[in-house]
Amino acid sequence: MILTVLFYSFVVFTAIQIIYYLLFSTFLFGNKKDKKKSLELPISVIICAKNEAKNLEEFLPSIIHQDYTDFEIVLINDASSDATESVMESFAKKHSKIKIINVENIEAFWGNKKYALTLGIKAATYEHLLFTDADCKPVSKYWIKEMSQNFTKNKTIVLGYGKYKKENSLVNIFVRFETLLTAIQYLSYAKLGSPYMAVGRNLAYKKSEFFNVKGFINHMHIKSGDDDLFVQDAANKVNTTISTSTNSFTESLAPKSFKDWFRQKRRHISTANHYKFKHQFFLALFFISKVFFYITATTLFFFYSWKIILPIFLSYYFIQFIVIGFSAKKLKEPIITYFLPFLEIGLLLFHLSIFITNLAAKPNHWK
Repeated sequence: MILTVLFYSFVVFTAIQIIYYLLFSTFLFGNKKDKKKSLELPISVIICAKNEAKNLEEFLPSIIHQDYTDFEIVLINDASSDATESVMESFAKKHSKIKIINVENIEAFWGNKKYALTLGIKAATYEHLLFTDADCKPVSKYWIKEMSQNFTKNKTIVLGYGKYKKENSLVNIFVRFETLLTAIQYLSYAKLGSPYMAVGRNLAYKKSEFFNVKGFINHMHIKSGDDDLFVQDAANKVNTTISTSTNSFTESLAPKSFKDWFRQKRRHISTANHYKFKHQFFLALFFISKVFFYITATTLFFFYSWKIILPIFLSYYFIQFIVIGFSAKKLKEPIITYFLPFLEIGLLLFHLSIFITNLAAKPNHWK
């Protein structure tokens, strides 16, 4: 009796996982952009930096030299204690399109990136805003063009892909896999009409959308979430679209150690508690069903006929391999597919450890 219940549970968990991956494939069928559209919208590129002098020196030129006619760069110096301000000023002297916003620490908003971003958004000249981080660079000189072309009369929020630079290390491949899987999910949810998050490394929206929801006011007290919690407030099936063209990607430096990555992901995952209930439910169902898929499969391999269990188990991996394989190819991370089972199990354990840690203490500042 127990084995029968366990078997049918295994079948249900497998079915749930397969359905999820089939739904995740929807983002592969990209949006059709109007090829006749040639008018370039004025764009304000916004970069918030806290102690990022070195990264600004290295990556800011890739923004400055974008092949785009009408854009400005709003550099926000968020109370940095290093040479960030002087680096910004040196670039501003050479390039008139750069505007600098210096933010002082205020007790009520200390360590809060959202306060600094709010000041930058208010200072931006143009209605259409494009966000990235100081440690990011576009993968091409057409980044602004590719992202801005997704704006239409109805589409006022554009979700882009922010990848991590490939390096030869174990932590790097785990970081890139987790980033890929996250992108597959939020791009697919948005394509299905239920946007729930974005990454601040590559996100665009109209200034009016920011003010329509009173900026970050609903979650200003939460240190993280300037991207995903804003999307929770402002995005819907009508006003949101995605950009998956290679030239629209940005690339960042990945955390160098599991400790650094763990700290970063703690901050990101803690914001999920503030998502809408439907998003929390479906994200949790995906994760929980995957955990129990492995638990029931492992148990049944020992106590049930492997000839029955193995085909079901392999059907899951077949669908997963196809969807993630094509997704990885589209998002330029194809090598990840070869390590799929190892990466998935490792990532499950990693996320479980984060959830347990976050129950004990909440992460605080963005830097």
